[in-house]
Amino acid sequence: NNLISSLAEEHHIKLEDITAVMCAGNTTMTHLVLNIDPSYIRKEPYIPTANEVPVIRAAEVGIKIHPRGLLACAPAVSSYVGGDVTAGVLVSGMAEKDELALYIDMGTNGEMVLGNKDWLACCACSVGPAFEGSGIKSGTRAVQGAIQKIKINKETFEPVVETIGHAKPRGICGSGLVDLLAEMKRVGIINRAGKMTESPSPRIRTGEEGLEYVVVWKKDAETKDDIMITQSDINHIIRSKAAIFAATRTLLKKMGYRVEDVQKFYIAGGFGNFLDIPKSIELGMIPDLPAEKFHYIGNGSVAGARHLLLSYAATHKVREIANKMTYMELSDDNTFHEEFISALFLPHTDLTLFPSLK
Repeated sequence: NNLISSLAEEHHIKLEDITAVMCAGNTTMTHLVLNIDPSYIRKEPYIPTANEVPVIRAAEVGIKIHPRGLLACAPAVSSYVGGDVTAGVLVSGMAEKDELALYIDMGTNGEMVLGNKDWLACCACSVGPAFEGSGIKSGTRAVQGAIQKIKINKETFEPVVETIGHAKPRGICGSGLVDLLAEMKRVGIINRAGKMTESPSPRIRTGEEGLEYVVVWKKDAETKDDIMITQSDINHIIRSKAAIFAATRTLLKKMGYRVEDVQKFYIAGGFGNFLDIPKSIELGMIPDLPAEKFHYIGNGSVAGARHLLLSYAATHKVREIANKMTYMELSDDNTFHEEFISALFLPHTDLTLFPSLK
């Protein structure tokens, strides 16, 4: 209700003039907005109360729009592949093409969908909220003032940053974190294990959680404190990128494909307007393939929800997509755990997987 009223106020629209709401969230979010018990999602065998729900009156669940306005939700596939993913796959168009494609949604969970117009297979892994700006000391969402590009001088370790909207820096968003770690590795601030080493540079200092690197001094920031990254943050980001890469490799292995067989990668996530593909490869987050194979679609959930809200035909299509998806559980999969451990280096323990970085 807060989001809807803020949006309506910003665009000078009366709440009673809004007649429909489309939700494309993960399975837990969908359960919560509909007041459905979500507790079975986290209990074996991890089965949600419902994957697909009918259209209802928004007032039935307390959504404040037109009294007879409607509320619809994009269908889910499983406890960990929800309507945000089916909406994103819809808007990517991969389910209507012959070419083999892989859709990767990088959020608090990482969801992967592999396939084409004939078949779809999916899985999910826990990534953590780092790429959405949470759980990181100076992290922020992709909002005005969020640092999204960083370049570090190899001699002085002095950074040059670019923010969303070219506003005063207020934190580092997901794309900025990818940039930052890749740059820190390139100039030697961190090693392949992601460990920081002491330096005469004032940018590297010992803080409450050990060594930290100052990206923006507080005098130049829109914050009360320096904008920095700590060793704990770096460890967290490496675990996040390792989970994404491991899940991608596991899904491909289970379906009998190599990364080279995938003709197009669709990458979704709340990174803002920018995700540097070469630096994502340097980090070992995505496979080492030509940049033209990757297509960044931004927030696939929002784009898909908009499509569903405006097109009746799309609502039928998204149901077809959800029904076509075969879900693979990774939580007790040995292949995934082995791949995850191997990916806890920059870019990976097996450098043959990243020939361009040798």
